Amino acid sequence: MRSNVTTKPIVITASILAFLSILPVCGILVGALGVYSYWLMAMAFFVLIAGNLLSDI
Repeated sequence: MRSNVTTKPIVITASILAFLSILPVCGILVGALGVYSYWLMAMAFFVLIAGNLLSDI
């Protein structure tokens, strides 16, 4: 992605979602995140894809 105004929040949001999805895999249980860890990782990838596609608009 090109560096522009919206790049930083998109990368930070996707990184937080990815980090939260990896916590249950490492054995750190945070509420119901263990059940939804796959979906959190999918949302992180979706945020990156959407940010990449919508950055030129």
